[in-house]
Amino acid sequence: MAETTGRRKPRLSAEALFDFAVKSLAMRAQSTGELRRKLAQRAEKEADVEGVISRLRDYGYLNDRRFAESYAGSKLENQGLGKSRVLRDLRQRSVSGPLAEGAVNRIYHEVDEMGLIANFIRRKVRTKAPLPEALEDPKVLASAYRKLIRAGFSSSNVITALKRIAKRQDLLDGFEPPEQTEAAP
Repeated sequence: MAETTGRRKPRLSAEALFDFAVKSLAMRAQSTGELRRKLAQRAEKEADVEGVISRLRDYGYLNDRRFAESYAGSKLENQGLGKSRVLRDLRQRSVSGPLAEGAVNRIYHEVDEMGLIANFIRRKVRTKAPLPEALEDPKVLASAYRKLIRAGFSSSNVITALKRIAKRQDLLDGFEPPEQTEAAP
């Protein structure tokens, strides 16, 4: 069994750094910020990083707007996540706030959030009993609420959707919307 303790990856010249960046982008789409951080760890000279980033942009390999729109579309289509979750994820991937918001707004502009919530509940909220009866238990109801909030749906729409399903709608009257931290990075 080979040991890898103490071994550091070699620093790369500008040309090797460019090759590394292209291979990295071929494996997975990345934002400029993510790639910059990765390249800075491998570069022989810090100045080489910006040159490589510039070359990648010139060749069309690196485009944050395209990345953000592709990422948001993927999260909507494949996972059915809400706007705020996708926006938070893009910010964590070092996409600038205005660029991320623009991409998310373009992708979600005609999406019915209530329909998205209904699909999400059908796919992700698992209970042994039928859902309307299971939601009579305050713990199950609170769990479903938290899961939907984490998925990026607005609290008012989550409460409305759960009220449509739950037999005891009075349990939802006490739910307080969490503080909106939409503007925080």
